[in-house]
Amino acid sequence: MRRLVSRSNISQMKLTVLACSKGAEVYSIAWTLRKAFPGLDLRISAIDISQEIVEFAEKGVYTFADPKDQTNRSEDPTIKVNLNTGRDQNAWIFERVTKDELDAMFTVQGESAQIKQDLKDGIAWSSGDAGDPELPSSLGPQDIVVANRFLCHMSPADAAACLRNIAKMVKPGGYLFVSGIDLDVRTKVAAEMGWEPVQELLKEIHDGDDSIRRGWPVEYWGVEPLDDTRRDWQIRYASVFRIGDKAAQPELI
Repeated sequence: MRRLVSRSNISQMKLTVLACSKGAEVYSIAWTLRKAFPGLDLRISAIDISQEIVEFAEKGVYTFADPKDQTNRSEDPTIKVNLNTGRDQNAWIFERVTKDELDAMFTVQGESAQIKQDLKDGIAWSSGDAGDPELPSSLGPQDIVVANRFLCHMSPADAAACLRNIAKMVKPGGYLFVSGIDLDVRTKVAAEMGWEPVQELLKEIHDGDDSIRRGWPVEYWGVEPLDDTRRDWQIRYASVFRIGDKAAQPELI
C-alpha cells in the first residue's frame, strides 16, 4: 500500500477498511501511511457489522493482560477491555508489534495501551454490512478499499456477491486489497470483472502471514501454497487489484 501511494500524485486519500473489527488493521494502516506521507490528508472509513466492536475500536484502548484471567460475568470496564482485546484472537494482538511501533502508536500506562490521538484523527467509525447494496453510494468512491479476513466465513455464492458489491466502492483506477477469501471465488470474480492483479510483492504477501498458511489444508480459512506453475497463478494468488480501465484512468485520483 505504501508503495502504491508513493507513486501517486494526490494530496487527499479516501480509504475504507471493511470488517475493521477491533481496529488493529485500521490503526496500523493509519500509522504506516501518515509516517511515510506526513502531508497526505488521509481519511479512513472503518466499518464493521458489529456496533459493539466498532465502539471498542474507536476508543483505541487495549491491554497487555491475559483475557483468560478475567470473567465474562464482570461489569468492570477494565475487565471488559481485557476481554475485548483478546476476543476472537488466536494470537496475542501485540505479538508482532515492535518496541518502536509500540512507542510510536500508543501511550502505555501499566497494562493499558491507548492509541495516540493523532492516529485517531481522520478516522470515521460506523457499523455496516459489506454486502449492503446501498453502502457503495453512501460511502462515495474510495481510492483504496481493504476487505481482509471475513469473506472466508461466507458461502462461495454469498462471498462472490459481497465481493462484487465491495468492488463498487473503489473508484476507477483505485485499488482493492482482499485476502482471507476462498481463492476460487476471488479468482472467478476478478477474472469476470477484469481486475488487474498487482504483481509487485505478490508472493511475499501471499506467504507473509504464517498463521494463515499454517491453517492449510485443515482449516477452512487456511491458504494453499503458491503454485506458480498454474496458468492462472498471477491472478489467483494476487491480494491486491486495480479496479477499472487502467488505460483511461490515472492512478488514485
